[in-house]
Amino acid sequence: MNPPPILLVTGMSGAGKSTVLRTLEDMGWEVVDNLPLRLLEGLLAIGGRGEDEAARPLALGIGPRTREFDARQIVQGIRQRAGDGFGTLFLDCETTELERRYNETRRRHPLAAGHPASDGIARERDMLVPLRDFANRLVDTTDLSANDLTHWVRETFGAHGHVDPVLSVMSFGFSRGVPRDADIVLDMRFLRNPHWVPALRPGTGRDPAVAAYVADDPAYADAMAAFETMLGIVLPRYRAEGKSYVTIAFGCTGGRHRSVHVAERIGAWLRERGFSPTIHHRDLGTAPQDSLAGAV
Repeated sequence: MNPPPILLVTGMSGAGKSTVLRTLEDMGWEVVDNLPLRLLEGLLAIGGRGEDEAARPLALGIGPRTREFDARQIVQGIRQRAGDGFGTLFLDCETTELERRYNETRRRHPLAAGHPASDGIARERDMLVPLRDFANRLVDTTDLSANDLTHWVRETFGAHGHVDPVLSVMSFGFSRGVPRDADIVLDMRFLRNPHWVPALRPGTGRDPAVAAYVADDPAYADAMAAFETMLGIVLPRYRAEGKSYVTIAFGCTGGRHRSVHVAERIGAWLRERGFSPTIHHRDLGTAPQDSLAGAV
């Protein structure tokens, strides 16, 4: 079994290194940025990473701001570890665009001190020449937005990380408010309400009799088919956009019957298609409120 890759991420300040490292971290990589060079050997040595971390790909952010930075020494060290699956990604960008980015963000170039950003950019280019010449991946971000760069990272390194978003399916009652963290909110109050059936009122959407009553609504089958079609379209798009968390919330009045059943139904449908949703019933433990349960 091949060891997980180790990627050195370097390049011009302002060219997108932080965006790349943040994206890799969201994909499940272990990320270390600007670690002093004398500590890197300990990190890479056998036993230098924990058992869990050793099984994950590793991204190392290095640049002129790294303590003891020496581009030639870094290249030599990578050559010596050629069998460790090392790769080098160099992010470049035209000087005029880097100047524009620094002016736009009003940040000072790390190597410019009290001088114009162009002076720091020129100095940094000279320092990075050995790494730029050595890198096996070179990306010019002059014409790339942060979103474009994020997509490129996910497409290029997605095979080495976990890019599926954390998926949650929840039920809730509108009488207690709409959940603030929900990405998709679907209202189940169009379905007939088991609350008005005395024998079903004490139960919940998890009970077979309640579930059968809800599923017998004439609109139920078409509605479930529409929900499944929609989720089949949007979930892959959320994944492609790099969304880390997706919460689908089903609501009814009290959050005990209709929304609970539909959340369980959709959760099972998602599992059948390879997803691993967490199902949470926010208001299942609340006391029934007769005065509110029939309000729409």
